[in-house]
Amino acid sequence: MTVNTEVRRFPFGEPVRLDMDPLFARLRREEPVSRVELPYGGEGWLVTRYEDVKLVLADPRFSRAVTVGREDIPRATPAPARADSLLSLDPPEHSRLRKLVAKAFTARRVQELRPRTREIVDTALDTLESAGAPADLVQNFALPVPVTVICEMLGVPPRDQHRFRDFSDAILSTTAYTRQQIEDARDSLEGYLAELVAERRQRPTDDLLGALVTARDEDDRLSEKELVNLGVGILIAGHETTANQIANFTYLLLTQREYWDMLRADPALIPGAVEELLRYVQLGSGGGQPRVATEDVVLSGVTVRAGEAVFVNTQAANRDESVFEDSETLDLTRQRNPHIAFGYGAHHCLGAQLARVELQVALEALMQRFPALRLGVPVAEIPWKTGLLVRGPEELLVAW
Repeated sequence: MTVNTEVRRFPFGEPVRLDMDPLFARLRREEPVSRVELPYGGEGWLVTRYEDVKLVLADPRFSRAVTVGREDIPRATPAPARADSLLSLDPPEHSRLRKLVAKAFTARRVQELRPRTREIVDTALDTLESAGAPADLVQNFALPVPVTVICEMLGVPPRDQHRFRDFSDAILSTTAYTRQQIEDARDSLEGYLAELVAERRQRPTDDLLGALVTARDEDDRLSEKELVNLGVGILIAGHETTANQIANFTYLLLTQREYWDMLRADPALIPGAVEELLRYVQLGSGGGQPRVATEDVVLSGVTVRAGEAVFVNTQAANRDESVFEDSETLDLTRQRNPHIAFGYGAHHCLGAQLARVELQVALEALMQRFPALRLGVPVAEIPWKTGLLVRGPEELLVAW
């Protein structure tokens, strides 16, 4: 195919609420592998078709590890990829570390957590109700639920759970924080996790962090740095995306009321509806993590040369009309839904099953407690996050 020589700035601009930029659909149809210029590091390729995106995510010829510490690699964030992050590793190193925590996130283990998740959700709903309408769904519900769940799994005491909330936004920043602020936030969070590790050595526990300390001290299966950074990664990934999606999904259902009413009338539809919302709602702001081709690879007729960076947009892929019937339509009863909202390949989201349970339980409980829930302010007055890798409302006032 003929390659368009136009280079577009990417991300294409600050997202508007949960709207999908129509340029993604046009690129997917007409220019599925296109040139883009990132805020830092120069130009790369943007991939938007479903099959191409899956290939980039799963093919070992596209490396995350090559991006580590490279200022010349195009990216959306001020600092390049860190060597000590699970997201920055390729197999077999990635596989070694992932295996240490994977057992805690199996489908069976996560289903065992469903009753406790419902207790956490109900407690958060009590807080929301006691705040009085209009109350902020983000601070009183969407954020506390996944924070509490992941903290309990990892072993962060309740008295300290507030200490890392503010760190997360900084670490996931594109333009909202300076590079120094991001590094300071990371250092603070690493310091806190190091404190918890030291406590586990004095008083062993049976939580996930305790298991990682045992793997470090008794089995020598990871370094001290790897231990701390696994904890950091689990804390951030374990709550940030789910918290935003609880708020995003609620916003979407309340602004398209027929969907709220449908699920409230038939809660059995909620698991499938969560899958469709995951497919349809664009969580990312467009940037994402770069991968570098280690050899020439052809994608949709375009040759990506060895050494060139590639970005995928999974939400654009999740709207691919060759895979999803009526792809631009939200269909909460969709039957065939092979979405890749949790990624694909070696870096498929470790906590995907946990996120599903939290989202299902949160929506079902919210509808049961507040069947007449509605937005507490006009849509135009809802403030949205900017300058971050993920999107969601800063505040979502609701009434009932």
